[in-house]
Amino acid sequence: MKNSKKKYSVFIVPTGVGAKIGGFAGDAGAFARKISKEFPLIVNPNVVNAACFSAITDNMLYTEGYTITEFMKGNISLIPSQNNKIGVIFDKAISQDVLNIHINTINAVKTVYGIDVIGWEISDEESGVDFYTTESGISTGGVKNTQTLIDAGKKLIARGANALAVVCKFDEPEEDGYANGECVDVVGGAEAIISHCLTKELNVPTVHAPAFEEYAIKPDLVHPKAAAEYITPTFLPCLLLGLQNAPLIKNGLDENFITVNDVKTLIMPKNSLGSSIVTNAIEKGIIVLTIEENTTVLNVDADSLGLSDKVISLKNYDESIKFLRGLNEK
Repeated sequence: MKNSKKKYSVFIVPTGVGAKIGGFAGDAGAFARKISKEFPLIVNPNVVNAACFSAITDNMLYTEGYTITEFMKGNISLIPSQNNKIGVIFDKAISQDVLNIHINTINAVKTVYGIDVIGWEISDEESGVDFYTTESGISTGGVKNTQTLIDAGKKLIARGANALAVVCKFDEPEEDGYANGECVDVVGGAEAIISHCLTKELNVPTVHAPAFEEYAIKPDLVHPKAAAEYITPTFLPCLLLGLQNAPLIKNGLDENFITVNDVKTLIMPKNSLGSSIVTNAIEKGIIVLTIEENTTVLNVDADSLGLSDKVISLKNYDESIKFLRGLNEK
């Protein structure tokens, strides 16, 4: 049950939009960890996921993007939860060698962290993931067969899972500037689509990691922001670490649990304000903080939306810490 005096800040970095901070491999995580010392956070996985690492802390609620959208509309409540029973969905297209690496990963995470992974299911059919970057620079994509993933998820829920990790086969992306700390994460948009779809259909926390058939670790030096993804053949660990204590979903606005009425602030990159999350926050009197140092390819800022008088612009995330500290002192 919630503490009615506790107020949350929603910290979001959208996926696949080339965010200068948070557009790579957990590079917004250090900022979220600092902020969470001042204020409990609701974070989307993109903020803290970093392949074999996770920036999640006990003062963060790991919440998938579709869930946050519905939460901010007041359509759902979040139920604090610990030691979730996690099921893992594997795309049938994944080869046996790559599957074995992921099963070893599951067993390693269970051994080290005591996470309760109840088992996995291989989809009956291949999911058929496609991904690309639009002319505007946004990462997106699609899945030809989402139903086969949904069916596998239902089997895991029937076995007792209340949170799901999904691993789909992705083709190798073409070489671009991502390893050098440039460009948009070309697979991020498709990943978000998979997570949104399954969370909506199955009503349990669901997050996604890609699997690539090329699993050799290369010795080339890469940009620190991308480094976490270049030292491991699987990105599954961060999902399991986040899902362990992810809040569960309750349809409707239930004040016995965490609702949008418990949100005090929303923290967003400067020019990614086009979502309903922002407009819902403003409508509900939630303080919207935009971070000037974090820009994206979206170019949807307060000025372009006529919201300059409704949001507070801060230079960087350190200023948001000072702002939140001031709220705590009031």
